[in-house]
Amino acid sequence: MAVDIVSVTLRALGFAALFQAAGLAFFLTLFGWELSRPRPGLRRLGAVAAIAGVLLILAHLALDAARMAGDFSGLWDGELQRLAWISGSGTAALVQAAGLLGIALSLRRPGGVGARRAALCALIALGGFLLTGHTSTHPLRPLLAALLALHLLVIAFWFGSLAPLLLVIGTEARPLAARILARYSAIAGWLVPLILVAGLSLAWILAGSLAVLRQPYGQLLIAKIAGFGLLMLLAAANRWRLVPALAAGSPVTALRRSIGMEIALLVAVLSTTAVLTTYYSPH
Repeated sequence: MAVDIVSVTLRALGFAALFQAAGLAFFLTLFGWELSRPRPGLRRLGAVAAIAGVLLILAHLALDAARMAGDFSGLWDGELQRLAWISGSGTAALVQAAGLLGIALSLRRPGGVGARRAALCALIALGGFLLTGHTSTHPLRPLLAALLALHLLVIAFWFGSLAPLLLVIGTEARPLAARILARYSAIAGWLVPLILVAGLSLAWILAGSLAVLRQPYGQLLIAKIAGFGLLMLLAAANRWRLVPALAAGSPVTALRRSIGMEIALLVAVLSTTAVLTTYYSPH
């Protein structure tokens, strides 16, 4: 049991680090050319998140051997470690780690070239998710892979942009910060609903029946949907009330608090996903 708890904790933290690093790379590609003072800080944040993600993902992979053994002694079992690292999950983890390492190295280079290379590496890191799990073995794999890729890309952009936005609010001139926030909100307003569309489509195809809602998998799925609903309310409040108020000269406290709540809720949703993918199956 202790092994499982440590495993799911590492998985949740790894998700958060990966999406932060990948989303920040996308943010810099879209908005980095407009920024002035926060850019070095953003690059450091992205590099730290990427390196943390590499360590967390590889630690979680090493812990798979302990889960096979049922206790931490599996960490020192060479055969179980070999099985973990050559498995489909092992390949996916190594692809994710390689993509994250590429992000960290790319962000050392200033300017748009470094940001674009980091964004490409972010696609590689996110692509690792397509190599394992129920979607990789399903007869409708091409459709499921497309839905999962869309789901992951939008989540990464959303989650990974929130910390940079807080930094922009705190360091950039108010007119520039308001303009970047308005552009981000306009883009996110179109993209974020696709998370729900893709996620529900994936769940329906994999589960095939509403009966799954009576199982732990379905109950956790409902919890994720509820969290997403709260996130949509916060995002709508930001777009239609708090961002215009920032442009009009209102204090930034409410907007910062709202963005902080978005980050906390998204971390909770990612943690729920870690539990879901570690312990349960739609079948």
